[in-house]
Amino acid sequence: MERQRVMERGEKAGVSSSSNGGGEVDVVVEMMDVIEAVGLYVGYRRTQRKECLNLVRRLKLLLPLLEEIKEIGNYKVVPSEGLKTSLDNFKKALLGAKKLLKKCSCGSKIYLAMESEAVMSSFHAVYEKLNQALDDLPYDELGISVEVKEQVELTRMQLKRAKKRSDTQDIELAMDMMVVFSKKDDRNADNAILERLAIKLELHAVPDLKAEEVAVRKLVKERGVQNAESIQQIKDLLGKFKQIAGVDEAVVLDGPFSSKSLQRCRSLLIPHEFLCPITLEIMVDPVIVATGQTYERESIQKWLNSNHRTCPKTGQTLGHLSLASNFALRNLIQEWCEKNNYELHKKDACLGSDGISAELKEEISSLVQNLSSSEFEVRREAIKKIRMLAKENPDNRILIANYGGIPPLVRLLSYQDPNIQEHTVTALLNLSIDETNKILVAREGAIPAIVEILQHGTNEARENSAAALFSLSMLDENKVLIGASNGIRPLVHLLENGTIRGKKDAATALFNLSLNQTNKSRAIKAGIIPALLHLLEEKNLGMIDEALSIFLLLASHPEGRNEIGKLSFIKTLVDIMRNGTPKNKECALSVLLQLGLHNSSIILAALQYGVYEHLVELTKSGTNRAQRKASSILQHMSKYGHIP
Repeated sequence: MERQRVMERGEKAGVSSSSNGGGEVDVVVEMMDVIEAVGLYVGYRRTQRKECLNLVRRLKLLLPLLEEIKEIGNYKVVPSEGLKTSLDNFKKALLGAKKLLKKCSCGSKIYLAMESEAVMSSFHAVYEKLNQALDDLPYDELGISVEVKEQVELTRMQLKRAKKRSDTQDIELAMDMMVVFSKKDDRNADNAILERLAIKLELHAVPDLKAEEVAVRKLVKERGVQNAESIQQIKDLLGKFKQIAGVDEAVVLDGPFSSKSLQRCRSLLIPHEFLCPITLEIMVDPVIVATGQTYERESIQKWLNSNHRTCPKTGQTLGHLSLASNFALRNLIQEWCEKNNYELHKKDACLGSDGISAELKEEISSLVQNLSSSEFEVRREAIKKIRMLAKENPDNRILIANYGGIPPLVRLLSYQDPNIQEHTVTALLNLSIDETNKILVAREGAIPAIVEILQHGTNEARENSAAALFSLSMLDENKVLIGASNGIRPLVHLLENGTIRGKKDAATALFNLSLNQTNKSRAIKAGIIPALLHLLEEKNLGMIDEALSIFLLLASHPEGRNEIGKLSFIKTLVDIMRNGTPKNKECALSVLLQLGLHNSSIILAALQYGVYEHLVELTKSGTNRAQRKASSILQHMSKYGHIP
């Protein structure tokens, strides 16, 4: 209750008027309430979590200042107009910070990830306003002590450093989202990207998905997204996340907020303590975990089988994985159901306590054994079946690994039969979607064998080898291992000579691998830059965004800048800014800015090709991100006197 009262006071601070006394709310107390309320926000979105926590910490450092102002009370005794204005500006800056933090605590996770650069700009604006407000305070008139002044100065220095910090966007996340939004073909690797995105955005549990839909609907209703294409992208991605979580329900963004599906309406009538926190459905077999929380047995068992070792509701690490039946709650649920004529969903008698049928377990166990069969056909059919099972759902991937399927599959990568190799590398690709399996596949020594198939296998085997390397390279240690296993050169070769699908698989793998600094050098030596230039010139391939994203990574490496910063490439960038799609233009601007910050002659070269008029146009009509990048380049030009 106390937490709720503090947050309510913090909310009211935004609409109260400040005064020097009487019956009206004290402006300093209002500001203290705002900081206290901000300190109670939880659930910051992963994409902005670090920035939010840093801002909250800095705001709390201002509490001693406000406490001293309140205690001395000089601002209440006929304050000057200047003092009133300073305190009002300070309050506005704090409210701006609170509004941003609330957005990052309650807003759409997908939208905040898509607009991470814009949100970062909002943080910088908040830092600027706070810094200015602190600078304008008349400390002598307020009677502030030397110690508090020193603490305020420390806070101001932190705010200045934070504002100067370069873009902290998660480039891996940005690439994943770009791939999901741009790809037209339905490939195995797409499932890996989607599942990874769902986990990274914390949108893999049913309650999180339901909360996200509410947040997106609120965003649309408040016109938080002006671009119809962006709304559709958010809706489509949320729909895919729901499919992964097994929620067969369309995403509806219009209509009143109170409208729910029939099933959801019924669940609202059920006492909330009867609902499983994971599925939000009434529990049939409630069990208690180590933290004391209760879940439906099947749901929590699936959570634990996915290698989670935390309580979904509290986030606490589980001291043990034992599940104790909650007989008291089960009896209460049964009594309530009888009284209200509510028919409980009966659990399939064929399913085990973990929700997986004994028949499936037996089938997978048998298939794993058949991987070592002396009969060629038995072995081949086992690989094909495991490949399909691993593609179908997360539980199958875990089961196959638990029954020991990964070591024999890795050994079969070296089997001298193209068909066997193709099915095996694809099976390992599908298994590697699971994070734990990525470790197991690499630990068994699969990477050198996958690289060998990438060099000499069939077209489909080479493509799926590239996709497998992309999936495995999600782990930093595997990025290093793939680079050391000479995996980059054959990926560059596939990027140059593969089918469109092969080129896309190679591009995503090379992007991920190039997040490692040593691999950037390897990729440059392997000839990646000419291959990327070809992708930019062959517009019918539809890979301009992918190519420019890799260029952006390489531009952070000295060798890369030397190779990229040639006149022909600069001309190509300017052409893309003139004729490309909005996303193309964003990416081209990012690369030009990165190059220009290290070499002003590149900006001069761009000016020779007529970039200035395009930059001015993009500051007016480009996307939000394009406008920011174009403005930054123009400022850079102005700094060095390059403006025509």
